[in-house]
Amino acid sequence: MSVTPSAANSTPLERDARVVNTRHDHIEPRDIAIGVIIGRTSEFFDFFVYAIASVLVFPFYVFPFVDPLTGTLYSFALFALAFVGRPIGTLLFTWLDQRHGRGVKLTLALFLLGGSTMAIALLPGYAQVGALSIWILGFFRLCQGIALGGAWDGLPSLLSLNAPQKHRGWYAMIPQLGAPLGLIVASALFAYFLALLTPEDFLRWGWRYPFFVALAINVVALFARLRIVATPEFTRLFENRELQPSEPFETLRKEWRTIALGAFAPLASFALFHLVTVFPLSWVQLTTDESLVRFLLLEAVGAVVCVIAMLAGGMIADRVGRRALLGVSAGLIGAYSGFAPQLLAAGGIGEAIYMLSGFVLLGLAFGQAAGVINSSFAPHYRYTGAAIVSNSAWFLGAGFAPLVALFLASRFGLWSVGLYLLSGVLCTLGALAINREFGKRNA
Repeated sequence: MSVTPSAANSTPLERDARVVNTRHDHIEPRDIAIGVIIGRTSEFFDFFVYAIASVLVFPFYVFPFVDPLTGTLYSFALFALAFVGRPIGTLLFTWLDQRHGRGVKLTLALFLLGGSTMAIALLPGYAQVGALSIWILGFFRLCQGIALGGAWDGLPSLLSLNAPQKHRGWYAMIPQLGAPLGLIVASALFAYFLALLTPEDFLRWGWRYPFFVALAINVVALFARLRIVATPEFTRLFENRELQPSEPFETLRKEWRTIALGAFAPLASFALFHLVTVFPLSWVQLTTDESLVRFLLLEAVGAVVCVIAMLAGGMIADRVGRRALLGVSAGLIGAYSGFAPQLLAAGGIGEAIYMLSGFVLLGLAFGQAAGVINSSFAPHYRYTGAAIVSNSAWFLGAGFAPLVALFLASRFGLWSVGLYLLSGVLCTLGALAINREFGKRNA
């Protein structure tokens, strides 16, 4: 049984945020949207800082005893630990949510995320502490995943519930903007330090600064999210059981069909997500002499293109329906998978075509992927069910994508990466075909 948090259970930050909102009686969708964008951008910035370091730093700093390819594969294996930790975080922090309130849960989760990120910034290398460096990195990467699982605040669901009926596609896209925005900042920061420092200085201390920036951004994001969570209307929704945390195992038992289909529905975009962000950086690093600064800036430009595509996708979804847009974009990703990966071996122009076209497709598909199942849950299970679906989809579609893609490409060639991406497309099309209610225009 859930316990509604009292003022005594609130954190000081939550009480301060509530004071800020005492003059407001109603939450406007645009206010929720701002909190959602800030919160998701901070999470994805943390995500991409670690992801870029997994390619540029950890194979040489933590795994110097193996060749660069093997070191990068080991680094991607540790990268996947966060996606293993997310379900653990959902279980642990749902318990905290039920007993101490969403503000306490969110504060602890983001401090765990920030603390883990700070610990990685201070990581000793293999040369200093030997294999202990690997264990430390793996532990704090797992903690990052637990924190991300616990940082689910229900704001995307609140945004969906408060969005105008004819603009559901537009508001479903808004939480996803955090991914390209986070990538823009992370890529630009690493490009700056790579351009400014010698390779030796970058590997010794320069790579740590983006992790320190991540901690500062988390503090800002925490207050921005608490400002929404502490609003009177959010509390009313909580008390009306529209956004009530339910028992995770009960939610799985009651809503297993919705959870299963919701986890498979976005796999095309989630697989593509890492195949245009993390994997190509590793491939260029390992197989070419190209400037990594140039490629990181190309990723930042691609992320800008992704933002534009997401905005366009939100408008298109309101005209033709989210399900139709997801189905068409999945088909286009399937066509892309047949030829695009080979472009990574076609020089700078081929890489640019691969990246920019991939980001266009990612924007169209990823922008609608998260909001496709929220309305399919019974109200009592919507809050926890959406968190479980998010964790499951990331685990299945993205958690091991860089590791699998690099392994396949190094063993069989880039064409095999296209087959891997095609498997995600088939999962998306299958899930949409099984449940025709997903993503209806008025859902």
